Amino acid sequence: MALVKIASSKGIAIAELLFWRQALTIPVMLAVLFATGQLYRLRTSRLKSHAFRAACSCVGMTCVFTAAIFLSLPQASVLTFTSPFFAVLVSALIVREKVGPWRWIAVLAGFCGVLLIAQPGAEHVNPIGAAAGLCAALIVVLISYQVKDLARTDDAIACVFYLALFASLYLALLLPFFGKPHSREEWLLLAAIGTAGMLGQYLMTVSLLYGAIATVLIMDYSLLLWTTILSVFIWAEWPHQATWLGAPLIIAAGLLITWREHRLSRERLRASIGPAD
Repeated sequence: MALVKIASSKGIAIAELLFWRQALTIPVMLAVLFATGQLYRLRTSRLKSHAFRAACSCVGMTCVFTAAIFLSLPQASVLTFTSPFFAVLVSALIVREKVGPWRWIAVLAGFCGVLLIAQPGAEHVNPIGAAAGLCAALIVVLISYQVKDLARTDDAIACVFYLALFASLYLALLLPFFGKPHSREEWLLLAAIGTAGMLGQYLMTVSLLYGAIATVLIMDYSLLLWTTILSVFIWAEWPHQATWLGAPLIIAAGLLITWREHRLSRERLRASIGPAD
């Protein structure tokens, strides 16, 4: 997020940032897999699913980059914390899972925290960035279900590779309109964005393979620490006081959802095993 914000300040368009964020992943992964004799890990029979997931990811990444560019890093990171709330809404409205009062209270409290931070009409929050941050949080949830499904049959490496492949193909169509020559410093920035994005995507895919979606998403709360540190050291910018008011409410609500998800999963496990002999 910090690298994207810096690159954008140098006049690099979001479409090009997105392209290099994905395209640089392809040769690196192919080289590593070839050198280690692990190209077989790219086998898949679900190219259509990977292609659809990549299309959704392009929309999600556009929202993430837009939020990072138009908002301060702490503000952008806090808005991504709403993913657990959207996860509850998706579970209730789409998956048709029964959601109890505890989780509905957490969702309501969490969105109250969002209102405290965003304060519609407030000068310290860009409305485009705020809308993009909330959209990104929703899309992250939808993509998480896609990744969880793909990870049942495909290697995590394959999930990352085909995301990069299809996303690069989609975004390449925009390069004639947004691409431009770059200085050495700008190319280094783009390479750093691609490398950081590749590692982050791989780690997220692995975490979704081994952990529950709500539990994985809750770990994003560490973003507030890192984005605050980067914001202070790079831009000498402390989070607005509204961020400190809303963030604890959002984090507390997210933790409540995680606790309930964990407790319900344990109860379902006991019910499936049955009473002890």
